[in-house]
Amino acid sequence: MFSRTDIPRKESEEVGEHILTKAVKAGRRTYFFDVRATRGNDYYLTITESRKTTVADGSVVFDRHKIFLYKEDFARFDRTLREVLDFIAACQRADEASARQKTEVPVSE
Repeated sequence: MFSRTDIPRKESEEVGEHILTKAVKAGRRTYFFDVRATRGNDYYLTITESRKTTVADGSVVFDRHKIFLYKEDFARFDRTLREVLDFIAACQRADEASARQKTEVPVSE
C-alpha cells in the first residue's frame, strides 16, 4: 500500500486542503491567491501567475508561475511588500510632480 508521499506527484497537482481562492484579473494575466492547509492544519499561501499566450499554431496555452508562502514568513513578506509598494508610490508621486513642473509655463509680469 502506498501513502500519499510515496505516490509520484504531477507538477500541476496541488497538495494541501483547499481553503480559499481569490483571483485578480489583469489583462492577459490572472493572479490566484490560494489558501491551503497542511496535514497539521497550518495554513499557507500559494500565489500563482497564469498568463494566457497564443503559440505559433494558434492554440492557446497558459504559462504558470507559482510561489509558496508559509506562515513563518507571512510577517516578513507583508512588511517587505508594503515597503516596496510604498517606495513605488513615492517614486510615482515624485515623477508626476516633476512632470507637472516641466509643463507649467512661467507667468511673466
